[in-house]
Amino acid sequence: MTKEKILEALSNVQEPDLGKDLVTLNMIKDIEINGNDVSFTIVLTTPACPMKDMMGTASTNAIKLLVNKEANVKVNFTANTTTKRTDAKTILPKVKNIIAVVSGKGGVGKSTVAANLALALSQGGAKVGLMDADIYGPSVPIMFGVRGERPMMIDVGGEKPMIAPLERYGLKLISIGLLVDEKNAVVWRGPMASSAIKQFITDVFWDELDYLVIDMPPGTGDIHLTLMQTVPVTGAVIVTTPQDVALADAKKGIAMFGQAQLNVPIIGLVENMSYFTPAELPDNKYYIFGKDGGKRLADEYDLPFLGQIPLVQTIREGGDQGVPIMMSDDVITKKAFEGFAAHVVRSIAMRNANISGERIAETV
Repeated sequence: MTKEKILEALSNVQEPDLGKDLVTLNMIKDIEINGNDVSFTIVLTTPACPMKDMMGTASTNAIKLLVNKEANVKVNFTANTTTKRTDAKTILPKVKNIIAVVSGKGGVGKSTVAANLALALSQGGAKVGLMDADIYGPSVPIMFGVRGERPMMIDVGGEKPMIAPLERYGLKLISIGLLVDEKNAVVWRGPMASSAIKQFITDVFWDELDYLVIDMPPGTGDIHLTLMQTVPVTGAVIVTTPQDVALADAKKGIAMFGQAQLNVPIIGLVENMSYFTPAELPDNKYYIFGKDGGKRLADEYDLPFLGQIPLVQTIREGGDQGVPIMMSDDVITKKAFEGFAAHVVRSIAMRNANISGERIAETV
């Protein structure tokens, strides 16, 4: 066995999303050969890559089939998260991808989706932060069990101290709910709320992140404009529920990103509260709010459909108790969020590689 033959064999293994082989994409490094033992590293586009096991198996099979059937193949993985940022990086300089989670109306579970998306990405191995940009109805302190805690100021060697985000379940968190008494209403005009959001961006020490998930307020308003025009957002995830009232408002959220002053692509649409499955009847699905409304809306606007999240009592209980569903033992619901997160990272990786929206829609 030689390095050349190993590379030749691996040139037959494709990266499923990017549509090119691992060698052409320069994803193979550190090939080592010792008798029948061969090891190498595949450099993934994200630590949370859902395809890595498939690529590992295909690589092993290619070497056994094309080079040496007696080979003992060890495939290692590392990640260099891709980014498409072309700005001067004066804002959030070490953050590679910024995901805005939005909804046209309240009550569709946007904060739950944002929190569990961030946790699913983190559990996949990525460095993740969660910014609660819902100034008037912050949910993060309750959902993560950090009510009453206050972030500290730290010196990072700059002109002024910065706010250190709280850390919980491997995530970095910031929310207006961590800075004001939860019994007091935040009665601010738009400019004050926008100013607070700017501070979350410029005065919080996020440090190095693969993904910063932003839980946006519902609707379309000042805070959305401020964030989208201040921060180089990689893309937006639209959250809806299946019923027509929610879909009508989701259309407004989609339309917002079509405005000339907001140059933010839509990563895709996820349908929350899709169906109800009782614990005692795990094979039954009851479509309480209608069936496949989100999927039809995604098809109508030619957007990637990122998945369906069930309506499950444990999701609500976990959010209220400060233990999100991704930290629980609920395998079925966790799998739904993991599948959703996998679609999100695939869509982002493909956009970062300049693959067309049509191909993304087909793949996702």
